[in-house]
Amino acid sequence: MANCMMTENKFYKKAACYWANVPATIDGVLGGFGYISDIDINGSRDFLNKIGALDRHPDCKLALDCGAGIGRVTKNLLISRFEKVDLVEQNEKFINTAKQLIGEDNACLGTVYKIGIQHFKPQKRYDIIWCQWVLGHLNDYDLIEFLERCGEMLADNGVIVVKENINTFAELEYDDDDSSVTRSCSLLQKIFNEAQLSIILCDVQTNFPEDIYPVYMFALVPVKRV
Repeated sequence: MANCMMTENKFYKKAACYWANVPATIDGVLGGFGYISDIDINGSRDFLNKIGALDRHPDCKLALDCGAGIGRVTKNLLISRFEKVDLVEQNEKFINTAKQLIGEDNACLGTVYKIGIQHFKPQKRYDIIWCQWVLGHLNDYDLIEFLERCGEMLADNGVIVVKENINTFAELEYDDDDSSVTRSCSLLQKIFNEAQLSIILCDVQTNFPEDIYPVYMFALVPVKRV
């Protein structure tokens, strides 16, 4: 795991340093793949529609965007579906850009938390907690604890959505550039189990370039609700 390759402190600090040098643009936060943003949002919208069609579907009152970056997902997906959207992002440059893109006077923009998600403790009950391309920046132990905290702070019928790159091999793959890991489906399933979460929906993002990782979407709820 990541904290076997370097100390936990260095693992997180190196990631923060990497993102501090990334431009606060769609192309920047998507690693040069800005052109896939609309395709990504369309796939996420379809997945949210499937969640909304469940018998026990979440309300559309309050969402949380974890590792929100410049607010790309909030602005283009969540804010049109929820009364309020809170954001969690540790990079101040990204936060400032997100507020500009979304509009600080936008009534749907909720609380913006400047903190790394490994330290974030939800204080509200959320209908949707959206985690996209951020969980690879947590080691296994912090990820399990983060997901446990999120599971405890879901509203009635609330859902955690995880959208992440998937490693098609069994091993964990470490990226030294941005200090992140890419997990396999089996490793993620093990982590979800440890966090007492069950997968109620799973889908694969389509129409992405063939030379990038497969991207999976998981809808998770506490085991006790299944």
